[in-house]
Amino acid sequence: MSLYLAVLVLCMSAVYAAPMFDSQLEGHWHLWKNWHSKSYHEREEGWRRMMHNLDHSMGKHSYCLGMNHFGDMVRITFRLLRGSKRVPNYLQAPKAVDWREKGYVTPIKNQDDLCHYRPEFSAVNETGFVDIPNGKEHTLMMAVVSVGPVSVAIDVSHESFQFYQSGIYYEECSSEELDHEVLVVGYGFEGEDVDGKKFWIVKNRYMIKWGDKSYIYMAKDRKNHCGIATAASYPLV
Repeated sequence: MSLYLAVLVLCMSAVYAAPMFDSQLEGHWHLWKNWHSKSYHEREEGWRRMMHNLDHSMGKHSYCLGMNHFGDMVRITFRLLRGSKRVPNYLQAPKAVDWREKGYVTPIKNQDDLCHYRPEFSAVNETGFVDIPNGKEHTLMMAVVSVGPVSVAIDVSHESFQFYQSGIYYEECSSEELDHEVLVVGYGFEGEDVDGKKFWIVKNRYMIKWGDKSYIYMAKDRKNHCGIATAASYPLV
């Protein structure tokens, strides 16, 4: 009899100690998904709910959180969002990235007439912008890796830019006097991954006959050449 009672007490203790299903949390989860137009695989949703309820039942949290549209954003992306100058040591960027190969870059749009720097040009249906810290090429690179193409402004006042055709563009230009907006869609290197051989893959808006089918390879990691990281940003969509 005593053994039966002992087993019963043990079972009841396990039941009360187990995390309970929070119906209110379930409702909030569905409301959040609908409000922010999010969708997840059924197994992933179950894992999220289970971990939250388990932590709550164990009394691990002494503070309250409010859900918003950043709820499913990974930490590295959110660090870029707040303009953090610190990049996690564990994040290793590949030596080369080209978003054209992934199909994430739209076709070239011709720009026959004069056009001045307009930071809103390349963003559609945006809810805001994330600015890259001024002059930080490494942070720009991490944004290209983790987010995708990034809008930048550069100085194109030198005559050589007008007639660029190929190669890594390195010219006397300003990192502050910016007059033209373009899109960084990747980066790489020519021959060896060493200083002087690295470049940004930049999409221009000139006609396809300009440059390498309207692309230019700008010098990378050469003291913010032509201001490529001075006014870099990407839209929140």
